[in-house]
Amino acid sequence: MIHILLAEDDDVMRQYLARALERAGYEVTSVDRGTHALARVEAGENFDLLLTDIVMPEMDGIELAQKVTLIHPDMRVMFITGFSAVSLKAGQAMPSAKVLSKPFHLKDLVAEVDRTFQFGTATSEGY
Repeated sequence: MIHILLAEDDDVMRQYLARALERAGYEVTSVDRGTHALARVEAGENFDLLLTDIVMPEMDGIELAQKVTLIHPDMRVMFITGFSAVSLKAGQAMPSAKVLSKPFHLKDLVAEVDRTFQFGTATSEGY
C-alpha cells in the first residue's frame, strides 16, 4: 500500500484531505507542521509521498521537502498552496514536484496522486 505523509497546518483541510486519500485506498499519516513531518522521517518511518502545504509555521513545505528528499531521495513530493506566488517558488525549488493550487476538487487531488504512482483514476470517482 502507498503510504502518504500529509503535512497541513489547517486542521479541517488536513482531515478532509486525509479522509479522501484513505477512501481512495492510500495509507495516510497526517501532521500539523513541517517539523513534525521531518521528525517522522528522521525516526525512520517510510513514506512514498510527501504531500505538504507550503505555508506552515516553524518550517515551510519547501524546506521540509528539501530536507526529506536528502534523507529519502526516492520519496515523491507534491505541494498544495493557496498562494500563486509561493507556487512559483516551489516549482523553482523542486522542479520535479507537482504543485496543486487551492481550491482544488478532491477528485483532482486523488487523480494527481494516482498519476504520481501511475495508477488509473478509477479511485477518484465519487468525489
